[in-house]
Amino acid sequence: MSSHVTHPYHLVNPSRWPILTSFSILAFVVGAAFALHRDPLGLPLVFAGAACIIACLFFWWRDVIREGIVDHAHTAKVRLGLRVGMALFICSEVMFFLAFFWAYFDAAFFPRLPLADIWAIAPGVWPPADIITFDPFDLPFMNTLILLLSGTTVTWAHHALLEGNHRDVVRGLACTVALGVCFTICQAFEYSHAAFGLTDGKYAATFFLATGFHGLHVMIGTAFLAVMLVRAKNGTLSREGHLGFEFAAWYWHFVDVVWLFLFVGIYWYTS
Repeated sequence: MSSHVTHPYHLVNPSRWPILTSFSILAFVVGAAFALHRDPLGLPLVFAGAACIIACLFFWWRDVIREGIVDHAHTAKVRLGLRVGMALFICSEVMFFLAFFWAYFDAAFFPRLPLADIWAIAPGVWPPADIITFDPFDLPFMNTLILLLSGTTVTWAHHALLEGNHRDVVRGLACTVALGVCFTICQAFEYSHAAFGLTDGKYAATFFLATGFHGLHVMIGTAFLAVMLVRAKNGTLSREGHLGFEFAAWYWHFVDVVWLFLFVGIYWYTS
């Protein structure tokens, strides 16, 4: 029987990584549930699950990179499918953040008593009178400038890659990763000086959920770009084949845009 391929699609080989990743996520979630109930098994299971998730993703994505570089399985049709998949993933992330904005502005425009005697909101007052909000033109504005600058550096790296300028690819990615780390440090510093906590009402809950999940996305995007930086140094990114870099840039620009909405809607509007 001939093994000659007569179609442009990639039939993925059997892989152990999807099922192992699923069990790793299960271990992480079960550990988190135990930790919330102060079970001594909780934190060890959380860290073990997180380590297994990272390991599975590393080996899984290593195989995907090999499929493109070594096996040349990423034909034009396959690349189109991967781009559509990434675009749909970012659309799902948009809806994820939309839920936080909906909850926030629903409370902002229609203040009421969602949980009487627990999260009381005086009619017509937002944020609640006992909440001291952040100055939007202090650390939040600095973080805005950091993310906007990082958007330009990742675009610089992308254009350098398209022009075959390897040195500027590495420089642009290194700057973007450094700016991502700076953003995370500034946000951690901001949280440590917050005048309210996660359980201090609906404003505090929606603030920390929206900005905290954005911070998590920044850390994920920074790790994504750091992998691209390693690949750039190893010479495995090329003008013809750099889907991983392209997706990292898309994801980072998405993170930038979400932050602009957070800055205007949550920091500036409530100040």
